[in-house]
Amino acid sequence: MDKKIGVYICSGCEIGESLDIEALAGLASSEYKVPVCKNHPMLCGEEGSSLIRADIEKEGVTTVVIAACSPREKTDVFSYDPTAISMERINLREHVVWCHPPNDEDTQMLAEDYMRMGIARAQKMAPLEPFSEEIDKTVLVVGGGITGITSALDAARAGKDVVLVEKGAELGGWMAKLWKQYPKTPPYLELQETGIDSKIKEVKSNTKIKIYTGANIEKTEGAPGLFDVTISYDGKSETVRVGAIVEATGWQPYDAKKLGHLGFGKSPDVVTNIMIEEMAKKGKFVRPSDGKEAKSVAFIQCAGSRDSNHLPYCSTYCCLTSLKQAAYIREQDSDTKVYILYKDMRTPAQFELFYKKVQEDAGIFLTKGEVVGVSEDSDKSLIIDVDNTLLGDSIQIKADMVVLATGMVPSAGIQVKDLPLEEPEGTTDEKKKEEEVPKDFIIPSDILNLKYRQGPELPSLKYGFPDSHYICFPYETRRTGIYAAGCVRQPMDGAACTDDAAGAVLKAIQCVELTAQGKAVHPRAGDMSYPELYLSRCTQCKRCTEECPFGMYNEDEKGNPLPNPTRCRRCGICMGSCPERIISFKDYSVDIIGSMVKAIDVPEEDEEKPRVVAFLCENDAYPSLDIVGRKRMTYSPYVRVIPLRCLGNVNLVWIADALSSGIDGVILIGCKHGDDYQCHYIKGSELASIRMGKIKETLDRLRLESDRVRILELSIDEYAQLPGIFDDFMETIDKVGPNPYKDM
Repeated sequence: MDKKIGVYICSGCEIGESLDIEALAGLASSEYKVPVCKNHPMLCGEEGSSLIRADIEKEGVTTVVIAACSPREKTDVFSYDPTAISMERINLREHVVWCHPPNDEDTQMLAEDYMRMGIARAQKMAPLEPFSEEIDKTVLVVGGGITGITSALDAARAGKDVVLVEKGAELGGWMAKLWKQYPKTPPYLELQETGIDSKIKEVKSNTKIKIYTGANIEKTEGAPGLFDVTISYDGKSETVRVGAIVEATGWQPYDAKKLGHLGFGKSPDVVTNIMIEEMAKKGKFVRPSDGKEAKSVAFIQCAGSRDSNHLPYCSTYCCLTSLKQAAYIREQDSDTKVYILYKDMRTPAQFELFYKKVQEDAGIFLTKGEVVGVSEDSDKSLIIDVDNTLLGDSIQIKADMVVLATGMVPSAGIQVKDLPLEEPEGTTDEKKKEEEVPKDFIIPSDILNLKYRQGPELPSLKYGFPDSHYICFPYETRRTGIYAAGCVRQPMDGAACTDDAAGAVLKAIQCVELTAQGKAVHPRAGDMSYPELYLSRCTQCKRCTEECPFGMYNEDEKGNPLPNPTRCRRCGICMGSCPERIISFKDYSVDIIGSMVKAIDVPEEDEEKPRVVAFLCENDAYPSLDIVGRKRMTYSPYVRVIPLRCLGNVNLVWIADALSSGIDGVILIGCKHGDDYQCHYIKGSELASIRMGKIKETLDRLRLESDRVRILELSIDEYAQLPGIFDDFMETIDKVGPNPYKDM
């Protein structure tokens, strides 16, 4: 199909009062020979949108360029079949007329440059051809505890076939080992049955759920919609095709053997909260050393949790569990004294009511303090030394039995010593920049056994939990189509696990449904593009296979990348990583962005109108600039903004092209990266920072100052800083002077 571009300029929202619309239309018609160029006072209205659709249907327009408001606005109105129509949005409202003086020469020049850049991009774009293959929509749930059972039932209720794999001989997990659970319904005062038995019965009777117990996953191959999972059970193997996976493999208690300073392993009467549940089921709380009933029991909270030498985090369930177990003991024998020694008592929301009830029991003594040691006296009673108590003094408590409220670790059994919690001493920014790729921490477990080039299990956050971005995208992992739920994702109690299971299943269903349509999941949900590789020019450098945050590429025996399109999140980081520039999308490529840079009109030096290109990440930085516009904040009119899918897309050739064409400076602004992974594509900002360490070579080659290029990180709530960032950079450009390439 021949490309026919239609440019549509909106004159509403103050655009017509602030800009010379006829000049903009003339630019499109004369400079770019656009065959269709029209303006309208309200393109987003029924008449305006009908105008565009009529030109598509009757005039054969195949590429629509809309010069109006932000591309983040009116997405429902300006929506066309991407397999037939390419669309480019030019932001004249938020980025031009709402933040620059009306009818000003510089404002007009800014708008004209955005027109040039938008049309240049539109000329290179092509309609999308979504990846299409027969997709399986079965959901695999790994783990048969409360989270896994709930996930399976929710998926089945949504009409999906489910495969449930549990390594144990029976379903139920830790919930099946509990005597009771703390209150989950009003008035939140009385202990309740766990209800796990009825859940197990329900899942077993559901015809849409196929259950494998005593089973393990030998290997997981493929990609979303196309996973082939080999399950080992009863001495045989079976391979099933599934569309998405919910990993609900739960948790393990922290190894109490590491808590010798609290007496575990030294005295048999120092036990764990898990052991207390076993006693509760038997109906007696007895000292393991002599079988006598314990008449005084001390609970030590945060046993190994919130401790830099053990688990740095809070495990969330321990406080309420100890309150519950104190109630067990007091219900069985009202003469037994209970002591609860805590760092902080955490009973959020309605659980505060249960906490208050326990406080009212005169037989339960609670105090805040640091337990410094547990020892035995001459009659084998346990002595607990506590410092920094609420009483202001150090105290000793004598008890028949001590209960350690041990924390949770994800089912992989991560220990703190295994985790990259801190940079090694002597690490410098320069040393980091020497690394081509920030190394992932892959959970060393034996759960999914993924046949991925980047490792057999899920990359984790710093504490060993497999999550990718827990602020913006809970349940998501770094492996597309695989969703973590329950305590394998973060510490939580049974009630939270059931909610978490529903969230993960909804994500899994979204994944299979979008994948069946050839669309991406978050953050570019619905995107039909995917990377195309011109392998004849591939040098097998392996950068794309190493740098993709989501493991999209495997490799053949020669080192050639093997794309798995349904794993792709469309971030384009591989495009930025490729030194040969052989990776591109039909609507986003090195050539397309390079053409936008080259389209900018650079005034002569004597005009004293510098030009700066700002590459902004579309996830935080670009919408931040939209907010700046909506709040009518002003900044230099000499800045030209190009949105990027991720700062990890940046190819050094764009910077070289910009500077060699006379652009005075380049500023790059991406999401923040770090422990909480504010970068929506995990590694993008970090990779950009590492790559920018090499920009000095480019600048030296061009004989230009390093101050002409700057890279920054910004979160969306810091939008108010953007005008100052731009203006400060313009002051730097004024100091270094005009780009000497202007006159060439």
